[in-house]
Amino acid sequence: MTLVAPVLRLASASPRRRELLTSIGVTSEVAPVAIDETPHAGESAGDYVSRLARDKALAGAAGSTLVTLGSDTAVVIDGAILGKPRDREHACAMLSALSGRWHSVMTAVAVTGPQGLLQACVTTRVAMRPIAATEMAAYWATGEPADKAGGYAIQGRAAMFVERIEGSHSAVVGLPLYETAQLLERQGLALWPDGAGAVS
Repeated sequence: MTLVAPVLRLASASPRRRELLTSIGVTSEVAPVAIDETPHAGESAGDYVSRLARDKALAGAAGSTLVTLGSDTAVVIDGAILGKPRDREHACAMLSALSGRWHSVMTAVAVTGPQGLLQACVTTRVAMRPIAATEMAAYWATGEPADKAGGYAIQGRAAMFVERIEGSHSAVVGLPLYETAQLLERQGLALWPDGAGAVS
């Protein structure tokens, strides 16, 4: 069996981002990095995720000649950034805040390579139906929301809570594929045979 050589270094431990890259034909070498994810005072959600994506890409690129990708996602409601839940109570509190309302999901992607550092930030609006407290508790018991921004995974059982989205579905999962493909092609990664479809 012939193994496909990695074409991208992924500065993330997220299996969802790796799966999304695989879905567009990109093989990745996983190289997670540890950075401080504390928001800065007065920092907007867009600036926050963009900074973390950039820091992850730059840290992940150290010592490698591969094009390197970093990304970060934040769930935002009423200007507040909802991170990953600390425990059951925290997860239920976040879902209560999202229940029956629209919120925003911001995902930034940064790619280092021959063209330097390239970035994009995507905002998707998500409408949740009202969620009963019993559903929140049952959802937490599945284990799915434990490591998810905002305490839910749109690609999993939480899809039952999502009434509508406006924007990129893949960005809510963890990586905006349209923008990511453009950045990768600008860094010289051919996503189609013979460079077909490459962005000039």
